[in-house]
Amino acid sequence: MSSITEEAKASQEEVSVPIEGMTCASCVNRVEKRLNKIDGVEATVNFATHKAHVVYDPELSGPEDFVDAIVDTGYLAALPAKGGSSHGRDAHEGGGAMDHDEHDHMSHSVASVSTLRNRFIVSAALTVPLLLMAMVSSLQFDYWQWISLGLSTVVVFWGGYPFHRSALRSARHGVAQMDTLISLGTIAAWTWSLWALIFGTAGEIGMTMPFEVVPNRDAALDNLYFETAGVVTTLLLLGRYFEENAKSKAGDALRALLNLGAKEVSVLDGAGNESTIPVAELAVGQRFLVRPGEKVATDGVVLEGSSAVDESLVTGESVPVEKTAGEEVIGASVNSAGRLVVEATRIGSDTALAQIAKLVEQAQTGKAPVQRLADRISAIFVPIVIALSLATLAFWALTGDSTAFAFSAAVSVLIIACPCALGLATPLALLVGTGRGAGLGLLIKGPQVLESTRRVDTILLDKTGTITTAEMKLVDVTVADGEDRQEVLRLVGAIESASEHPIAVAITAGAREEAGELPVVESFTNREGSGVEGIVDGHALIVGRPALLADYASHLDGHLKQALDVAQGKGQTAIAAAWDGKARAVFAVADSLKPTAGTAIQGLKDLGLEPILLTGDNDTTARNVAAQAGIETVISEVMPAEKSGTVERLQAEGRTVAMVGDGVNDAPALAQADLGISIGTGSDVAIEASDLTLISGDPVGAASAIELSRATLKTIKQNLFWAFAYNVILIPVAMTGLLNPIFAGAAMALSSIFVVLNSLRLRGFRPVQR
Repeated sequence: MSSITEEAKASQEEVSVPIEGMTCASCVNRVEKRLNKIDGVEATVNFATHKAHVVYDPELSGPEDFVDAIVDTGYLAALPAKGGSSHGRDAHEGGGAMDHDEHDHMSHSVASVSTLRNRFIVSAALTVPLLLMAMVSSLQFDYWQWISLGLSTVVVFWGGYPFHRSALRSARHGVAQMDTLISLGTIAAWTWSLWALIFGTAGEIGMTMPFEVVPNRDAALDNLYFETAGVVTTLLLLGRYFEENAKSKAGDALRALLNLGAKEVSVLDGAGNESTIPVAELAVGQRFLVRPGEKVATDGVVLEGSSAVDESLVTGESVPVEKTAGEEVIGASVNSAGRLVVEATRIGSDTALAQIAKLVEQAQTGKAPVQRLADRISAIFVPIVIALSLATLAFWALTGDSTAFAFSAAVSVLIIACPCALGLATPLALLVGTGRGAGLGLLIKGPQVLESTRRVDTILLDKTGTITTAEMKLVDVTVADGEDRQEVLRLVGAIESASEHPIAVAITAGAREEAGELPVVESFTNREGSGVEGIVDGHALIVGRPALLADYASHLDGHLKQALDVAQGKGQTAIAAAWDGKARAVFAVADSLKPTAGTAIQGLKDLGLEPILLTGDNDTTARNVAAQAGIETVISEVMPAEKSGTVERLQAEGRTVAMVGDGVNDAPALAQADLGISIGTGSDVAIEASDLTLISGDPVGAASAIELSRATLKTIKQNLFWAFAYNVILIPVAMTGLLNPIFAGAAMALSSIFVVLNSLRLRGFRPVQR
């Protein structure tokens, strides 16, 4: 398999290529192998979505190369062109345009879900009298066999056309797949029956000469398989229809996500005049109006007005969020009450909604480790089944059994084999699971994440912004003897205004509220995890942890030390300030626990995980917060750079570690953890480094995401077990001749339907209410 070089990774691109004509896991394996032979390409093909996700080096290959490779393998492929149309090539026609939207709704072969339904209905209507004539002797009127021939011909060749066309396309490229087995089995049964009807001996079917039929019902029943060919075709059409319809429904969550956005937007010009334009024409920096009940057109920042905005369709959070001037809004959220004027900050593929949809789609195209065995088997499955069918025919013919019995057993082997269930087992469950997660505000980055959620036994939780609101407030200021409170607030507020840390923001806001305008800061330096320093009004300030002041020979004593102890005893964060070599003040900042933090911790415990609070805060504050949330184990006073080291240490102890965080300083730990869970309201770096993202920022989502991932993995394993067990048990049974081809067809259809229905159960997933 080719791979992308390290040098090329920085400039690599990716594309999704819709594929038509894949019918089973062996098709997926064939296309995937062919794509990965192209230089600079890493490709994953998904059977449930019928798409190839290709990451490539644009200097070595391009999308047209991928289309050509897929077509050369025996399938149809197309790429969306600018403007929404598409272009592609047919595997045997060498060209021709196809509508891009069609690819999301096509069946394994060339029939859409609606066409499959229509073919099934007509075939079923013709198969009922066909079966009744074969089974009920009172309905076997003179020349009924010829009526059976006519009915079965329509069912097998018109109803089964999607199977035959797909099989023929593959045969032209020297390959065999699921539809090859179906086509061979049904046409063989029909051809055998036609031969027996026309050229059979008088003793076998009551014929005195060709085309002069003497209606010998009993003999005909023993030798004709028209009803078998018809019933098998109809049952397989039903199974294929259920399959495709289910895959369409499985993608509903992602399609609904993509369709959430507004179609039109009311924009305001410089004079305040209003005009309506399509959302696609909206540009970054433009102002637009959002009236009560309307959707926010795109991501932006509120300029005027205030309102409660319902973000549940995007974040899964049911409670509307209050928005005022200066706050960000998410595209596709719904304005519940007031009138808002918003400035667009992100449009198109850069919006939060588009990025979420992209992450979900990428997750759905990946492969779980548990699928590897299925892929290896599927690569050789169809040729082996054809060989077993021929061996069955030869064995029974050579052991003296009737040709009819040998033929029936061989056809049953062809019909009973089902690589389709193997191919659907993983991607369909993943498609439904990730789609359901998106609806709940939970993003699962890829199938490899599922296995990690099963093994995790320890979960580290960052404090600020994860289990607390991160909305720090300045609650107390204690100044040294002889210091002016207003001056202290001015100087400390000024230097903290240069920092984006939540504690700094809280002190700055409190200082501005009490002391007014703040002076300019010079020579600002951020001491990561410890504090800040700089020059304000000619004073060299040090603000941060008391330990930072000690490094500069500035020690807390007297009532400042007492204020520090009191604040820490209350679970507050204490920040000390010094300048000109002397400690001047202690600031107490408080952060409140998120309302659902306790529920989240209990949920994690119920899943068998040990929660550990990991924070850079002092031990007293950390333990106070942990006690409120129900966490017994605390690792405190950890510098940002040490967080990933803490994860490594726990892993060295034999633990499988998950990490939940939201800040830039959590990113290394999120990447180091066996399972990284980021808070969607946090930094982009943290989200990028994680495996699971909680869009709403609710810590309960951590338990829900792990629970959903485990449920999805369990469903995949159930599907694979059934698919393997079905083939391992029933193929040998079919070879013994004990399985009528009709029952073989029914069992084959039911195997796929089982996998489909079992996967669709995930659509009803509800996190356990704790």
